Amino acid sequence: MRLRALLETDALGLRLLGGEDELDRTVRGVMTTDLKDPSRYLSGGELVLTGLAWLREPDEAEPFVRILASAGVAALAAGEAELGDIPDDLVQACSRHRLPLFAVNESVAFATITEHVVRQVSGERAGDLAAVVDRHRRLMTSGPAGGGPEVVLDLLGSDLDLRAWVLSPTGRQIAGAGEPLEAGLASTLAGEHLAATRTGRRGPHRLSASGTTYSLFPIRNTGRGAAPAARDVRETVLSDWLLAVEADAGDWPAARLDLLQGVTQLIAVERDRRDAARTVRRRLAQEVLELVQTGAAPAEIAARLRVAAPVLLPGLGTAPHWQVVVARVEWDQEGGAGTVDTGPVAQALLEEILVDPATVGADSADRIAVAHHGDEAIALVPLPAGPLPDSEDEGTTALGLHADALLAAVRDPLSSGLADDGRLTLGVSAAVHSAEGLRGALEEARHARRVAAARPGRVCAAGHHELASHVLLLPFVPDDVRRAFTARLLDPLRDYDRRHRAELIPTLEAFLDCDGSWTRCATRLHLHVNTLRYRVGRIEQLTGRDLSRLEDKLDFFLALRMS
Repeated sequence: MRLRALLETDALGLRLLGGEDELDRTVRGVMTTDLKDPSRYLSGGELVLTGLAWLREPDEAEPFVRILASAGVAALAAGEAELGDIPDDLVQACSRHRLPLFAVNESVAFATITEHVVRQVSGERAGDLAAVVDRHRRLMTSGPAGGGPEVVLDLLGSDLDLRAWVLSPTGRQIAGAGEPLEAGLASTLAGEHLAATRTGRRGPHRLSASGTTYSLFPIRNTGRGAAPAARDVRETVLSDWLLAVEADAGDWPAARLDLLQGVTQLIAVERDRRDAARTVRRRLAQEVLELVQTGAAPAEIAARLRVAAPVLLPGLGTAPHWQVVVARVEWDQEGGAGTVDTGPVAQALLEEILVDPATVGADSADRIAVAHHGDEAIALVPLPAGPLPDSEDEGTTALGLHADALLAAVRDPLSSGLADDGRLTLGVSAAVHSAEGLRGALEEARHARRVAAARPGRVCAAGHHELASHVLLLPFVPDDVRRAFTARLLDPLRDYDRRHRAELIPTLEAFLDCDGSWTRCATRLHLHVNTLRYRVGRIEQLTGRDLSRLEDKLDFFLALRMS
C-alpha cells in the first residue's frame, strides 16, 4: 500500500509534516519503537511509529532519522501524546533526509494504525500470491522459442496488467506491448539502468519519471547452457538489454519478483538466439576486413563484397555503396580494467549504435556487419546505390551515416554506462562505391576516430568531413602548447575586459567571423564603425598584433578555437 492511502484514511489521524513529494512510497510493514537505534529490526519499507520517548536532547533527532533513512524505511509517524507538538529539529532532520514525517493525533492508538497497515498489506499479498503461481506457469509455458519477446510482454499485460518494454543500452525499443515509450524517457531509463549496474546495485532498479515509477530488470541468461558470467561488469554493461516495467517493484512479494526474473530469462534466451544469427554477418565483415588490410587485389575484395551485399541488403538489384565506421571502447587501467577484452565490447555496442534509434525490433541490425581487430570494432555498412555523399551534382542528397547524428542518439545513456573510467570514440568514413575505395574508407574512419579521441567527453565522434579542415590539426596540439599560445594572445584582452567591461574578446570574434569587414561587423555588434575601429585599435595595442595582416588574423583565429 502507498503512504498516500494512509494519509487519506481519516480514522488513522495522520497529519503530514513533510515529504509530500514522497507519498507514492510503498509501505511493506509497520514497526513501533522508542529505541534510539532500531536499525537491527529494520528491513526496509516500514512505517515506523514512535512515541518520542527516546528524544531527550535536540541533537538526538538527526542520528535517529539518519538511521531510518539508511535502512530504507517508508516513513516516520510520531505521536503527539508524549511531547505535544512534534519538535522542529525532528521535522528539519526528516526534511534533510527526504523521509516523510506524519504526526499521529493523541486520540489514535498506535495499535489502530498497526492493525490497519497489517490488514491492508496482508490482503494485497494474499490476493497477489493466489494468482501468481498460475500466471507463472502460463508465462513459462507460453514463451515460444524464437517467438520474440513481444509474446511474453503481451502475456505480462494480459495476465498481470503490467506494461513493459525491452530496451537496448542506448534506449532503443527492442520490443513492447502497447504504446511505445517516448524516446527521451527510454533514453533516461537506459541511462539509469547503466549507471546503477556500474555501481554494483542489484536489480530491479527503480526510477520515477513524469510522476510514474518504473522498475528496471537486467536481462541476462543465467540458466543452463548460458555463457559463463562476465568477470567484470564492463564486459557486458554496454550490450545487455533491460526490461522496463511500469510499476514499483519495491512492494512486490518474492513470488512476483521470481516471475519477472523468469520473464527476463525467456527474453535472454531469445537475445542469445539472435546474437548467434549475427555470426554470418560478423564473419563476412571479418573476411572483407582481412582482405583490405592485407592489400588483396581489388577484384578479390569486390568478389567478397558481392557475396556480402545480398546477405546484408536482401533483394537489392544493384551493388550498394559502402561506409566504414570504426569504434573503440577504452577503460582506465586502474582497478584491473586492463583485463577487459574491449574488442568484443566495442563490436556488440557498434552493432546497436548503427541501428536507427527510431527502429523497433531486435532484427533491425541485419544490414550491419561488424568485425573486431584487437581493441577496435569495424563496421561495414551497405547503402543502396545512388548519388554519393558530398556529390557536386546539384540537388543530390547525402547518403549514409553522419557522426553528429550517431553521437546525439547514444551519448547520454552510454555516458552513464561508461561512468568515470570509460570512453567510446567513433569515426565515420565517406561512402565509397567500389572495392578500390574501401581501404581508403577504412583509413579515413580510423583517422576520424583519432580526431574524436582527442576531444573531451565520454562519448565522442568525428566524420570524414572534418578531415579536410584545420579542425583536424587542433586536437593534436599538445596541451601545454595550446595554453601558452592562447595565453600570450588572449590573456591581455581578457584582463582588459575584466577590468573595463570592454567586450574586446566578443569584438575580436565577430571581426574575424565577418572576414575583417568593418561595416558588417559594426552592424552585427550594433556599433558605430568608429567605435569598432577604437576597439580593434585597443586589441592591436594590447597584443602588439596588426589585424590587417593575414598572419595575425590567423593566429587570433586559432587562439580562439583552441581556448
